[in-house]
Amino acid sequence: MFLASILALTACSAPGSNADDDATPDAAAPTAAGDWTCGEDDVTIDAYLETGFPLSAALFEEFEKQYPNVTFDVREDQFAVITQNAPRVLADNPPDLMRLPQMSDLVGDGLLYNLDEAAAHFGWDEWPASQLAQMRVDEDGRRGNGPLYAMGKNYSMTGVFYNTELAAQIGMTEAPKTLAELDEWMQKAKDAGITPSNQFNGGATGGLAFPLQLLMASYGSVDPINDWTFQKPGSRIDTEDNIKAAEHLKKWIDAGYFAEDINSLDYSQMMGQFIDGKSLFIFNGDWESGNLDTQMAGKAGFFLMPPLEEGGKVGAMSAPLTFGISSKAANPECAAFFFDWIATNDDARTLAVEIGGSHPMGPADAYMPEVDPESVTGQTLSAGATIAEDNGAMEFIANATGAIYAKSWTPNLQKLVAGDQTAEGLLAAVQADYESEING
Repeated sequence: MFLASILALTACSAPGSNADDDATPDAAAPTAAGDWTCGEDDVTIDAYLETGFPLSAALFEEFEKQYPNVTFDVREDQFAVITQNAPRVLADNPPDLMRLPQMSDLVGDGLLYNLDEAAAHFGWDEWPASQLAQMRVDEDGRRGNGPLYAMGKNYSMTGVFYNTELAAQIGMTEAPKTLAELDEWMQKAKDAGITPSNQFNGGATGGLAFPLQLLMASYGSVDPINDWTFQKPGSRIDTEDNIKAAEHLKKWIDAGYFAEDINSLDYSQMMGQFIDGKSLFIFNGDWESGNLDTQMAGKAGFFLMPPLEEGGKVGAMSAPLTFGISSKAANPECAAFFFDWIATNDDARTLAVEIGGSHPMGPADAYMPEVDPESVTGQTLSAGATIAEDNGAMEFIANATGAIYAKSWTPNLQKLVAGDQTAEGLLAAVQADYESEING
């Protein structure tokens, strides 16, 4: 198995100094060391999560089985809604566990629990540093260094899922090796009366950000993208390579490669229609691998977005599926214990792979269940090794600032579909909104 290489995934530097040196003044300091367990008395963990993902429910059920005194009280919303509501929820209705959007503003406002003491207690600092780097925030609000304010449920990665039966109908027997080949298969699908992709882009969630960012990696290095998402001074999203990627996406839109009602499709509709065999491709993450192995057994495959030239380096959004604890949480030590359990318990790690379809967090030598290499899960895990070898991991462009996804990427991508925005105008608008947020 490729455990060592997948854990080498990194898009930023290793963690810096400890909480005493780097703590943001307004951020909550770690509580005094306790027993870092859930104790023996009844405990209710309040959780605020992203809707549509079965892994959390499976983990909660298994944890409650092993620790009968613990019960999870779960609220769910779409990720874009969580992004908009995060500051208010963390301040006014503080959960013990919460799916996190971009973290810098939340840390600066003192809304997230500092996990440095938990990391020291559980030994998380002995894990490969790249696993935790994206969840560290320094005193300037930049991620990659400083205290730890979140933990990953697993390590996710994006690419292209395809329906193998529809692929066979148009003669596609292997994954495309170049972007031009992918273009050809999308056109052949359309010519055969098959929707090339029913990518979601409706409501508050601009799902075209997925193929757009993958196209960015096809056209250029992932480094400028990571600089931008990590708010490196002077970084821009409207680079020449990224404009070419946005223009390529616009060509797909104009060619009719997406469903006609793309701007009204939400995530769950996209998944339901793909499982029902109504499109050839979707651009999505490995968190669906286990679901597709169950609901499309033997009928789904996965490949990384191909490069411009055969044999070129590839990239993918690859980052921890990030969860945090409110600085006002009622049960922070139990929540931190749950984080450690996810990463170190054999049953939890098995669920992360078999249901989540992603590589678990945790020590480099931690237990890994055996996976059929021909399954969708096996394909996505194998693809992760390629991303590691190419150093092609990217943070998601939707997480660059707290509001950039809901208030800039989504409306501008929807305008691109409607013909009310150009490729270059899309990136210029997002860059302007980005600068307004980080300089405001």
